[in-house]
Amino acid sequence: QVQLVESGGGLVQAGGSLRLSCAASGRTFRYYAMGWFRQAPGQEREFVAAISRAGVNTYCADSVKGRFTISRDNTENTVYLQMNSLKPEDTAVYYCAADLTAERIVAGPSQGVYWGQGTQVTVSS
Repeated sequence: QVQLVESGGGLVQAGGSLRLSCAASGRTFRYYAMGWFRQAPGQEREFVAAISRAGVNTYCADSVKGRFTISRDNTENTVYLQMNSLKPEDTAVYYCAADLTAERIVAGPSQGVYWGQGTQVTVSS
């Protein structure tokens, strides 16, 4: 089992940057692909980015491509989401996720996915 704790959210002006972190418990972090999802009020949770277990392959949603970067540090059991050029439409609760493969994360959360509690990101115009 994996426990995930996100941090780094907050309030930022449009055009600004934030870096989200997700710390995972346990020694099995390197066996999981990791990802980020977000959910805005009244909307469904949507895929943002994913990274393979070794960090070789990354995937980003078209809406954030070129602005967001996902990375991981398997020695620190942490995955990051660097968010640049933020827009008001990026406002959402951001959730960290762990699953067996990055492709499963991209395809949509599987029943076996582990979730963090979420961190709020608010971008003002």
